[in-house]
Amino acid sequence: MRVLVIEDEEAMSASLAWGLQAEGYVVDVAENGIDGLWKAEEVPHDVIVLDVMLPGLDGYHVCRRLRAQGIWTPVLMLTAMDDDLDHAEGLDSGADAYLAKPFAYPVLLAHLRALTRRGLGERPALLTAAGLTFDPSSRSVTRGNRSIELTSRELSVLEYLMRHKGAVVSKSELLDHCWDTAYEGGPAVVEVLVHRLRRRIEASHSIPVIHTLRGEGYLIQDDTV
Repeated sequence: MRVLVIEDEEAMSASLAWGLQAEGYVVDVAENGIDGLWKAEEVPHDVIVLDVMLPGLDGYHVCRRLRAQGIWTPVLMLTAMDDDLDHAEGLDSGADAYLAKPFAYPVLLAHLRALTRRGLGERPALLTAAGLTFDPSSRSVTRGNRSIELTSRELSVLEYLMRHKGAVVSKSELLDHCWDTAYEGGPAVVEVLVHRLRRRIEASHSIPVIHTLRGEGYLIQDDTV
């Protein structure tokens, strides 16, 4: 899942980016409201972490402009002010949730999980397909009684495919959501990773999880065991 962090405090921004990447998220960072707005407009994200007090353009204005353009990416607004009126203004500007600083990191992660579930329609806490279970909260994968160890990138790709179960996901879409914008390689890297991912999740199972539609992309179809 791709997260945009718009935060001008360097230590906070670096800490959020490091922690989210360790959880398997792909993280883009902007240090002011103008750059943050541009990145939110130009690159699709699954959720935005948006500070209120930003140079150039504050978080309220960033959120209002996104909503005015019809960009409905879920927004978690961060602020050092815990006043009810500030909270109300953040929600009225179009934010989906509000978190006051300082906050506990597990609480932020729980907010992000809730927002990504809400942002793409009906999304259960546990993702399942073909006997495979993915738990986004613990970043764990099991099939039957077997626990499957995956890299953070493999987890990111699998989660994206499972969250879009029933829809064909192209290689370019996976690149957009599961690789950093600085990555300059082509779609071949997706083929290699999906091939490796298949070997790990389909070992000792005759029923495939990830289907390839030649020239279109990848599909996780149903919950058949």
